[in-house]
Amino acid sequence: MFTGIITHLGRIAKKTDASLLIKTDAELIGQLSKGASIAVNGVCLTVVDLEESSFQVEYMPETADKTNIKYLQADNQVNLELPATASSLLSGHIVQGHVDGVAKLESISGEGNSHILKFSIAKELTKYLVEKGSVTVNGISLTIIACGQDFFTVGIIPHTWDKTMLHSLDSGEFVNLEVDVLAKYIEKLVKV
Repeated sequence: MFTGIITHLGRIAKKTDASLLIKTDAELIGQLSKGASIAVNGVCLTVVDLEESSFQVEYMPETADKTNIKYLQADNQVNLELPATASSLLSGHIVQGHVDGVAKLESISGEGNSHILKFSIAKELTKYLVEKGSVTVNGISLTIIACGQDFFTVGIIPHTWDKTMLHSLDSGEFVNLEVDVLAKYIEKLVKV
């Protein structure tokens, strides 16, 4: 489990059909071990190898199909988060690292000190989004400003803009999207 509060950034050093080699800072590397979980752009993956300034994770075809891993290239920046522990502050929201799909960045606009990002999304996922509700975008816990049948918007404060990979996004790029798991459980209970 994660909280959606990004703690580190990394860069894709190498990508294969089944693995990513990610360069990051020594402080994060020191907290990793083989077999440990780590969220990479919100995707919960397993560390399979460690080096002095990088780590390797593996992924399966289902993960590549469902996430933006299929679009990643060498030198792309990625958000990284270690799993929550029993003593972690839940300062974001409950994030599983189980991506529901991708969203396409349609636009970025400025509003005061913040950036407003508008994403298009598959209609089957918008039923889980509500204004002022939680959504995870590339692993970042965010609050929805507005949502419609096939879009949603979020606001990004300067700290989040600077400390995550969002500042490197361009219109037309895809991000990982995890809807609030509580909404999915409620939907299932109501159908029973």
